Amino acid sequence: MSTASPSAKLGAAMAARRTPEQLKARRQLAWRELLTSLWAPLCGVGLAFVPYVTLIEMAPATVSWAQPLMKGFGLLMVAAFVGLLVWRNASRKESALRTLRHEARELLAEDERILERVKDKVPASVAERLTEQALRVESASVAGDVDTLRAEVKALETLTQEHLGAYRKQSAWDFVGGFAKALLIALVIRTVLVEPYRIPSGSMLPTLQIGDQVFVNKFIYGVRIPFMNVVPFRIVRAPLRGDVIVFNNPVDESKDFIKRVVGIPGDTVEIVEGVVRINGEPQARTLVTPDFVVHNWDERTGQWFDQEEVLYREDLSGVVHSSLQNPMRLPGREHEGPYTVPANSVFVMGDNRDNSADSRYNLGVPGNEVAYVPYGHIKGKAMVVWLSLGWGGLLGNLFGGTGLRVERFFEPVR
Repeated sequence: MSTASPSAKLGAAMAARRTPEQLKARRQLAWRELLTSLWAPLCGVGLAFVPYVTLIEMAPATVSWAQPLMKGFGLLMVAAFVGLLVWRNASRKESALRTLRHEARELLAEDERILERVKDKVPASVAERLTEQALRVESASVAGDVDTLRAEVKALETLTQEHLGAYRKQSAWDFVGGFAKALLIALVIRTVLVEPYRIPSGSMLPTLQIGDQVFVNKFIYGVRIPFMNVVPFRIVRAPLRGDVIVFNNPVDESKDFIKRVVGIPGDTVEIVEGVVRINGEPQARTLVTPDFVVHNWDERTGQWFDQEEVLYREDLSGVVHSSLQNPMRLPGREHEGPYTVPANSVFVMGDNRDNSADSRYNLGVPGNEVAYVPYGHIKGKAMVVWLSLGWGGLLGNLFGGTGLRVERFFEPVR
């Protein structure tokens, strides 16, 4: 039988002593713990979400079958999460085992760190005793005996305190380092990969509903350096006409907006009787219904209200989407523009054309200027609705009309 030495890692010493049967049982327990973790359904949705978004972005026609499939899988994972939560709280044995196994993992990890840090100060006999006790803890954990596992974890804790107690105090640097790593990972994800964004107003109706939660693709246009508002290099492509983008308002940087790109650098944009013209070419649109009703939100009263608009299907340089127009053209809006888009900027409009603080109106800041969105202010492209808390959803009658809109789950943003 091999013996542990001060220079040997605890995990390596334990691995050298496991029999094939013990190794198999340990792996089975690891898989069971993984599959019954509350993180398992969430990770399942995340792993399915990446290929789903990739598929519908590359082949938009696949959404007809991919969205119902993804929605069904997502609801299945929600049911699995609820089931696991109920089971874990209803079963006292399972709850106790999970708590003890967590304590055991934390204690073993601590012993591993200490032995690695002060390996020259710990006698080989102490390392040997710690290895033996750690294996007993592991065997009790695999067996699933609560009382035995509790006793073995307590014995390991006593042994650790007796021989490694002087080294157990965590340094401030260890705490700061762990916190900094977690913060760095979160910042990288939000800065480079994806970021959630909630639709706060009706300017993008009917494409995006108030209360929709969308994921924003942060890397498609390039990595943006926050606060400096620069994009040092492009990754996939520049913004195109028809893209729905989230951006930091260049006129009022305290706010983020979501609008549709209508003009790109060099374009001349005009709106004549509601029809968008790009470089003199009218963009085709088709009347769908003259009395389309959408549900909007009044921030002053905190109430939902019905808004009747004219619904069109608009083809913006090949991107077909819905747009709304007020049945009565507002004075001064019969002819808007022309607006010439400068380099490295875009001209944006909301799909709710007569109810949108967009490039035509200085992006919501009082004044008569036209406001373009520089590339450096664009946070990313809206990809898909992952959650929707809006008008008429489940349990809406209990919350003033606001409920869970399951039918909008995983709706692509077009």
